[in-house]
Amino acid sequence: MTTVPKEINAAAAKKNSAEKLTPMMQQYLGIKENHPTMLVFYRMGDFYELFFEDAEKASRLLGITLTARGVASGNPIKMCGVPFHSLDGYLAKLVKLGESVAICEQIGDPATSKGPVERKVMRVVTPGTLTDADLLPEKAERPLLAMCSITQRKTVTTGLAWLSLASGALKLMEFSGDSSTVAVRLQQELERIVPAEILSGDNGNLFDDYAGTHINRVPDWHFDVVGGHKALLDQLGVATLTGFGADGLGAAFGAAGALLRYAQSTQGRGLQHVRSLITETESEFIGLDAATRRNLELTETIRGQESPTLFSLLDHCRTAMGSRMLRHWLHHARRDQNVARARHEAIAALAQSEAAGPLAATLAQVPDIERITTRIALLSARPRDLAALRDGLLQLPALRGDVVRCYGHGQGGESGLLAAIHAALATPTACLDLLVRAVAQEPAAMVRDGGVFATGFDAELDELRALSENAGQFLLDLETRERARTGIANLRVEYNKVHGFYIEVTHGQTDKVPEDYRRRQTLKNAERYITPELKVFEDKALSAQDKALVREKMLYDLLLAELAPHIGTLQTIAQGLAQLDTLNALTEHAQQHNWAAPQLVDEPCINIVEGRHPVVEKQIERFIANDCRFVNERRLLLITGPNMGGKSTFMRQVALITLLAYVGSYVPAASATIGPIDRIFTRIGATDDLAGGRSTFMVEMTESAAILNGATEHSLVLMDEVGRGTSTFDGLALAWAIARHLIDTSRSFTLFATHYFELTQLPDSHPSAANVHLSAVEHKDSIVFLHAVQAGPASQSYGLQVAQLAGVPQPVIKAARKHLARLEAQALDATPQRDLFALPSADPYAQEEEEEAAAPLAALNAAQQALLDAIADLDPDALTPRDALEQLYQLKRLAAA
Repeated sequence: MTTVPKEINAAAAKKNSAEKLTPMMQQYLGIKENHPTMLVFYRMGDFYELFFEDAEKASRLLGITLTARGVASGNPIKMCGVPFHSLDGYLAKLVKLGESVAICEQIGDPATSKGPVERKVMRVVTPGTLTDADLLPEKAERPLLAMCSITQRKTVTTGLAWLSLASGALKLMEFSGDSSTVAVRLQQELERIVPAEILSGDNGNLFDDYAGTHINRVPDWHFDVVGGHKALLDQLGVATLTGFGADGLGAAFGAAGALLRYAQSTQGRGLQHVRSLITETESEFIGLDAATRRNLELTETIRGQESPTLFSLLDHCRTAMGSRMLRHWLHHARRDQNVARARHEAIAALAQSEAAGPLAATLAQVPDIERITTRIALLSARPRDLAALRDGLLQLPALRGDVVRCYGHGQGGESGLLAAIHAALATPTACLDLLVRAVAQEPAAMVRDGGVFATGFDAELDELRALSENAGQFLLDLETRERARTGIANLRVEYNKVHGFYIEVTHGQTDKVPEDYRRRQTLKNAERYITPELKVFEDKALSAQDKALVREKMLYDLLLAELAPHIGTLQTIAQGLAQLDTLNALTEHAQQHNWAAPQLVDEPCINIVEGRHPVVEKQIERFIANDCRFVNERRLLLITGPNMGGKSTFMRQVALITLLAYVGSYVPAASATIGPIDRIFTRIGATDDLAGGRSTFMVEMTESAAILNGATEHSLVLMDEVGRGTSTFDGLALAWAIARHLIDTSRSFTLFATHYFELTQLPDSHPSAANVHLSAVEHKDSIVFLHAVQAGPASQSYGLQVAQLAGVPQPVIKAARKHLARLEAQALDATPQRDLFALPSADPYAQEEEEEAAAPLAALNAAQQALLDAIADLDPDALTPRDALEQLYQLKRLAAA
């Protein structure tokens, strides 16, 4: 017999000692075998139990007690459990840790089972397939993503498919290139989509380095392209995918097939709510890489906190649907100016009609219809979900009325975005009528508790309820009659769940008990009895109660089935509500904080008048507004000035104003005119990547390389202190070359902040560059920051003053001042050198290349000449041995030079 290790696991137990295990444990092992990588929550009465290695893992992760039950191969079977009514809290913690859980329920009847009660895995909970309200973040999506790659002749085509199971939104994307290009693009898309779980083939390796996401390996054959195409047709109920813009895709179909198969298997049923498909393209959104999203603090601060961020500032949404849409808009600003213009017009109409306030009050009464609809489709909706849906749908007429009053304002009229929203919010009369008739005003939390349906909805249920509800009056009448018949004044007729109905008589009165009383229970001070009449009523009442619960469960299943045809309509309503809520929140913020409507134009420009940083201005008492002007002939601003002077804030506010304009929001400025933008890049701050083996300077250069390789003439680039992570001359040379590349090759609109004052000479030879600076003034030994952007270069950096403000000890400051004076004196005494950036040649690049090619040859000729001169001056006959040795060393040094 094979020896079983002391720390026995489920597989070993099944293989080695199945004949010694109880039937129930054999049942568990059979279920576990089908879910080897998941924690199996095995229902036993009022608990979910875990065994073997699952128990040890769950005990460690959840902090619950580990015990033992039974023996396998001579070793105790490890065991732990959680109460069934506390399941959601434990699931939330496990999913947050990236774990997947199989929920195994009792589906058989314990009363009729001859062996273990039949059990079955009813659902699988994974990080990317959550639909329960208690497990999901309210204001963010948790999509499931699958990837399929096909390689042909060194060209890699990668298809992505991702699904937000909680909303039913299914999306595809496909891109091609060499392996390194595809890997970079894949990383960018993952940073944009932020999947909670990734499906990869057995042999996939592109996802291995994407930290923080649960990666699930599934068989490669799940990614079959033909099968995936058919799965999409079946899911959407169509004969062709042409209407979804999916013609010509291949790898994306393979990803979609694996995605749908996996999602359906976790839910144990079809995905009724997945009814549409969106095909995204690279040119659809303004590109934002991970560094840019982090540096601009769109939805998370640089330190990883939820506020203060642009999202936390703007999120005045009254519904979770609106908050999720606002978050999506901030990360997915469309390049198409017409999309943003339509939103600007809607905000203008809402503001002018003064409808924002009434709309906000009504929207606050609307539940998360999007996620409730999903739970209806997956048959997991609870009674209070349906009550909330009913109450939310009752608000639609008021919302439509407020929207109609906006039609007279703005340019959109009855054909604009608000008109489309108005149409989407039409009341689904049949659906609402069903909910009003069926669901009790305040239903129970769970169907098993009863009290879900309204009186009058079902005659049979009403009759069964009447039998149960009339028990109280029957017991009072019986008690009155029995007291009169027996003469026992303190006789009581009562009920409890353990012993049912009974007549209670104190011991001092038992001699008066009639012969038809049958003893049911003896207490310390009383006896409890049952009579034939009470027994008949008990059987009838308890039977009615049980039958009522069974009837309610059956009616509830039918109700969910009757609601299924309305899923598409409810999803349309949810989208309309989310848009209205988001636009209304942006309107409220614009009105409260004096934001202006931006103008989007076709000409390349960014012209911001009195711009402000939207988040920073809320954190300080007085914010200094600044202008920023880019046109076709003015594409790079060299920004100089002191640390803490406001350079980074100014740069970020320009990027945020530009992004907000394309999101469709008003902007924090007196005015803003902005041309076409395809991407926003940022290289700000000093961070390292120790886990990835990259120094601060390496991270800086990697981000700079991404900008230089990706920026175009329609991009906005923010470069802050590039080149500071290496030696002065290396850094200066790099900063100059990067700036010149952005001016002459990329031609991007660039904000280039630097402390290298030598760079301020660039505009002399490159007319499309200009100098600006953040001003400051000295007051005694201190410094006052004015935070105002002015033309021209800064006069100095004020580094010592900033160091003093930071608390650097005074002796260090004094020593630095003395050394700075010496360095400046040396610089004044030095022989003037030719200006590095003054390139008088008509072709600066050609002259520079000639000089670089000639420099090594000139240096070599000079060295050779010096060596020959030294040899010619030697007189070997006059040298002592010591002198000869010294001269030999001298020649060697000349040769090495």
